[in-house]
Amino acid sequence: MTFQIRDAVKSDMPEVLALIRALALFEKEPDAVDIDVADLESAAFDSPKKFTCFVAQGDQGLIGMALIYFRFSTWKGPVVHLEDLIVHQSYRGQGVGTALYRSVMEFAQAQGVKRVNWEVLHWNTAAISFYEKTGAHVSDQWQTVSMSETGLKKYLES
Repeated sequence: MTFQIRDAVKSDMPEVLALIRALALFEKEPDAVDIDVADLESAAFDSPKKFTCFVAQGDQGLIGMALIYFRFSTWKGPVVHLEDLIVHQSYRGQGVGTALYRSVMEFAQAQGVKRVNWEVLHWNTAAISFYEKTGAHVSDQWQTVSMSETGLKKYLES
């Protein structure tokens, strides 16, 4: 199987959204995706650009993607955050995820950041094992915290 890793273009966004929805299903959150293609197009291609996306192009279309953006760490300065890395289920185990991951790390190094951050679900042992083999540290000391739109509204109205 052959594939190419490249920067996403606007016309990729419908397939990127399909991959995001596949990831949500894999992560047992099938109804969690609220964005649409227009949201992705605007965030990726309008100014200010909110994210960068690498895609894995196969013979039949996109077979994977990695979506990243910049954050700022008060300890380290600019940091790249890997929001999602997904490979279509039928192409897993063929080096696509590794190639996307490497593209993210090469981008981060070229940008001169001191760290790349991301989250991984505790039950995704294959991903955890892969990350650890690459030298990444998977911490069990930090808890992910988020405030939903509904929660935010309720909090601010109280």
